[in-house]
Amino acid sequence: MIVDERLVTYINSLDRGNTPVLDEIEKEALRDFVPIIRKEMQSFLKLLLAMQKPMRILEVGTAVGFSAVLMAEYAPKGCQIVTIENYEKRIPIAKANFKRARKQEQITLLEGDATEILPQLEGQFDMIFMDAAKGQYINFMPQVLRLLKTGGVLVSDNVLQDGDIIESHYIVERRNRTIYKRMREYLYELTHSDELVTAVMPIGDGITVSTKL
Repeated sequence: MIVDERLVTYINSLDRGNTPVLDEIEKEALRDFVPIIRKEMQSFLKLLLAMQKPMRILEVGTAVGFSAVLMAEYAPKGCQIVTIENYEKRIPIAKANFKRARKQEQITLLEGDATEILPQLEGQFDMIFMDAAKGQYINFMPQVLRLLKTGGVLVSDNVLQDGDIIESHYIVERRNRTIYKRMREYLYELTHSDELVTAVMPIGDGITVSTKL
């Protein structure tokens, strides 16, 4: 999306930073070109965790475990996190990062396709963080709503697709059109669902924050 990078740089300069182990994981992920949540999203998550104080969190899309470790660091003591990852090459890295951060007892990593795993999960979550394949958000939505407790918060990252979401279907590159169509459908369903109150915010590459009624 089009933003004033100077403004983003200034805002990020005000952030107090993370723990040393998170800084290490972030540095390694950026070095290896692994996408992780942006600085401004990190700040927002820490604020949300402090406000909501969730005791059970579900994350869809682990990557190398950076955001799971961040949530474990800044969530209330005793919070349990379940995270799902399908990309085999990143799973051992995530597990190693959980162990390095001493969060392996707090974070449960489920390996496989979220489409297959989500229907098997039981109980409800105080907070759900969606940061997986963007074209799958709409497919995950029914199970995510089932698992989100009343009053719980759903956060979805990277929903504005570098501004493509507001462009004409014909301007978007052909290889991205399916994701574009599905993301627009997802945003519509979130903002028009009778079960949710949703705000779309230009944080990072765009996020949605929803609460279940």
